[in-house]
Amino acid sequence: MIRVPTPELLDTDAGTPAEIAASLNDLRRINRWFGGTRTSIDLIRRVASDDGASGVPARRPSPDVIFPPLRLSLLEIAAGSGYVPQTARNHLAQKGIRLDVTLLDRVASHVASTPKNGTAAVVADACKLPFCDSSFDLVSSNLFLHHLGPDELVHCMQECLRVCRKAVLINDLIRHPVHMVLVYSGMPLYRSRLTRHDAPASVRQAYTKEEMLDMLRRAGAARIEMKSYYLFRMGAIVWKRADG
Repeated sequence: MIRVPTPELLDTDAGTPAEIAASLNDLRRINRWFGGTRTSIDLIRRVASDDGASGVPARRPSPDVIFPPLRLSLLEIAAGSGYVPQTARNHLAQKGIRLDVTLLDRVASHVASTPKNGTAAVVADACKLPFCDSSFDLVSSNLFLHHLGPDELVHCMQECLRVCRKAVLINDLIRHPVHMVLVYSGMPLYRSRLTRHDAPASVRQAYTKEEMLDMLRRAGAARIEMKSYYLFRMGAIVWKRADG
């Protein structure tokens, strides 16, 4: 299946406020029902327990030792409403991992309804991050990188690696003919006409795991861990070089 770049309507808010809100709600349901949230939670937990790339020994469970909560700062780029990182934060808090979340989106209306629960929101371009080097422990991307062409994606990842201290987390789609069939089968679930256009467009321009790995290597990652998740999701941990 050849990759076909296709503009998505939600990227430019090409709809009424009600249609945009319905499309953001569709994305929440897609992430909740089809593994998007679980993928991000798993990636964050894997970073939190890693004993190699970060240089910090993993905290092994022990009946005799009580650890304080682990605290990580996370920047979510192209965050939309921020449903995935905020849900991950609430889940991980029960596992002893405290996540300080900052949402970034270039469209102000997408983050305007961010709950006032300590989550920060910034309006900016995900490929021109307005932060100093190593400002966050983690930078995360959920269903965004497939919007970018290969050279744009490499540049965006270089920016994300610059801004993070530990790793960049990627949660995205895998392009596959069966995935396209599933997307069209799910049309009755979509409430917004924007989603009915954008869902198949996303699969058409998504990358395969092999393509993504090649671009991540070009971005200068120290180490890349990638695996497949439920219903054609890929999850990747892109570790930052110690001298980066």
